[in-house]
Amino acid sequence: MPKISVLPKQLAELIAAGEVVERPASVIKELTENSIDAGATAITVEIKGGGILFMRVTDNGCGIKKEEVKTAFLRHATSKIVRESDLDSIATLGFRGEALAAICAVSKVELLTRREEDELGTCYKIEGGNETFFDESGCAFGTTFIVRDLFYNTPARMKFLHKDVYEGNVIADVVEKIALSHPEIAVKFIRDSKTVFATNGDGKLSSAVYTVLGREIASGFIEVNNELENIKVTGFVCKPIYCRPKRNAQYFFLNGRSVKSVTAAQALEVAYKNSAMVGKFPSCVLHIEVPFDSVDVNVHPTKTQVRFSNEKPVFEAVYVAVKNAIEKGDTRPQFTEKKQLKFSAFQRMTAEDYRQSVITEPVVVAEKPQIKEPPKFSGVLNDFSFVREEKKEEPQIIPETKQQELPKETTEKPINNDIRYVGEAFKTYIIVEKGDSIFFIDKHAAHERIIFEKLKKSEVPQSQALLLPVTVKLDAEQYNTVLQNNELLLKSGFEIEDFGNMNVIVRAIPATLTGEDTANVLVEAADGLKNGIGVTSERLDNIYHTVACKAAIKAGFVTSTKEQLYLAEQVLSNNDIMYCPHGRPVAYEMKRRDFEKQFGRIQ
Repeated sequence: MPKISVLPKQLAELIAAGEVVERPASVIKELTENSIDAGATAITVEIKGGGILFMRVTDNGCGIKKEEVKTAFLRHATSKIVRESDLDSIATLGFRGEALAAICAVSKVELLTRREEDELGTCYKIEGGNETFFDESGCAFGTTFIVRDLFYNTPARMKFLHKDVYEGNVIADVVEKIALSHPEIAVKFIRDSKTVFATNGDGKLSSAVYTVLGREIASGFIEVNNELENIKVTGFVCKPIYCRPKRNAQYFFLNGRSVKSVTAAQALEVAYKNSAMVGKFPSCVLHIEVPFDSVDVNVHPTKTQVRFSNEKPVFEAVYVAVKNAIEKGDTRPQFTEKKQLKFSAFQRMTAEDYRQSVITEPVVVAEKPQIKEPPKFSGVLNDFSFVREEKKEEPQIIPETKQQELPKETTEKPINNDIRYVGEAFKTYIIVEKGDSIFFIDKHAAHERIIFEKLKKSEVPQSQALLLPVTVKLDAEQYNTVLQNNELLLKSGFEIEDFGNMNVIVRAIPATLTGEDTANVLVEAADGLKNGIGVTSERLDNIYHTVACKAAIKAGFVTSTKEQLYLAEQVLSNNDIMYCPHGRPVAYEMKRRDFEKQFGRIQ
């Protein structure tokens, strides 16, 4: 067996440095967090060559006393904890006392620091853990760290770094989080001699969000502000329509510290259930404040992972705060303003030239189209108060004449006098006018959400017995899921019995369904349950979602004006009906001024 011996000091420090300093971004994170703990109100971060060649962090914090400068670079030297009990309620970002020792072990460091009460500051230089210079120096109040040639003495670590652009992007992410976590601090980021962003430090999170994330993301945010059981949640979340294909715009801050929290992320996404489009994820900048003694931040060297003494209150606080924000702050999607329509024919030729070009062009007479009658909706609307009349609608063919007759006004009175029926496009989109807006309503999405909301609010399940019970064959996972959730299925209107050998018998189904799709509905409900969240209400929503989708009128089906007006009234009078359970918008609004801009009536 090889001889056991104590590692040399320098080698031990290099190994320890590897636990803290993974890449240039690790250095920036440690130094900026020290600046915050020092009470800085302004921090400037400057890098060159992805931070590998040069990093400088300057702050206007309290500075370091000359007699304590060398001590600060020793391992386990810290001003932030004194006794063991301090670990139970850590309120600072840094506390391990390893950062400076780790950084100077693998780079060339220069420190300039001065306290406000001192006439002169201190300059200290250290390379690879070895002191090279220490003396008084003239400098501004605060502290400046300059780090050069990272990993110059550990080439094995150097080869694991990426290209300068990638490393610079990782640093940018760190500085962005510092700016978003502390809007009261003016944060400036300079990359290869160019200023990337600079926050004003006015204490308003909205200002920091606008500066760091940009106008496009900031304009789609709604404010969050709620407190539940001594846990405060503030910040911003996106409107459901602005959810993104990835989770790369979710920022969580716990007591001012950027963290990765599975609990908070799950609560966020559950709050968007049935509002966000399937496959899209919400963006957020959320600050969570909890008592310091209820969270352990000392579970990982980078301090980005935390452990709560009780996860449930945190989940509920985030969920309730985000849900309330969506319900209060979300608005119906509007058509984004486009450039004024331009007709190139009028722009490139005179009126007389245009008329001549039309006359000389050959006229092509199209064959009379074979119009296939669309399917009719045989279900019911409006709380089962009326049934679609099964009348045959003749296809409308535009007569081959020069002057086309205007369509006659509908004789059916609107359900809501504030809403005027305009028409229907593609047998799918209802068009109505209300006030100074026109609304385009997806009738399938609208009906689906209406049914979904009624199922959720129904205290007694509405079910109908099947004359002939249906036997459904399931796979093993679906079979077990159905049996384990039989009570939930019963509450939603299903009556199911185990028939053995992965078969079940369905004797009753929700009243909104027809018996034709019983097997498909049950299979989809089972799949939704097995993939759903463990919370009972969420699993029940999965069932309601499946039932509503199957029961709702389909796009392309023929519906009467009365039915369309009913759907429009329900949509425009209820803010719960803004998205279908899949998260697709139910209606789009277009203001009259937007129309007039398009036609050049106003500028």
